Amino acid sequence: MISLLLAALSGIFMALQGSLNSALGKITGQLEATFLVHVVGSLASLGLLIFGLGQGSWRKLAKAPWYTYLGGLLGVAIIFLVVAAITKIGAAPATTAIIVGQVSTAALVDTFGLFGLKAVPFSIWQGVGLVLMAAGAWLLLSRS
Repeated sequence: MISLLLAALSGIFMALQGSLNSALGKITGQLEATFLVHVVGSLASLGLLIFGLGQGSWRKLAKAPWYTYLGGLLGVAIIFLVVAAITKIGAAPATTAIIVGQVSTAALVDTFGLFGLKAVPFSIWQGVGLVLMAAGAWLLLSRS
């Protein structure tokens, strides 16, 4: 239950982050905002590491598969695209589209056990949930 609450909290943070990044992008430009956001995030992470809050081991870096480092590139693309989308269509429509993309992709990752993760079988109920989510997104994005 705590994990679900933490995930929901991260969803709240993601919606706020997208809006804040978009506001920064209007002032500085999209690419500049993307860069600045990553600099601030890197400094915050560095501060946490300096205070000894990391629990991992730098010695294991070489053991990580090459594709696990693509998360950094995806992070840059995500921030850039979210800034662009929210600036053009607003926070709620952009976040709706983001959620549909995230959940659909996560279902594929789970089903096929991609990236070394444990495979989680896809059920008919998950399929129904995806269809209902897509229908809900369509309703949210429809302009009357």
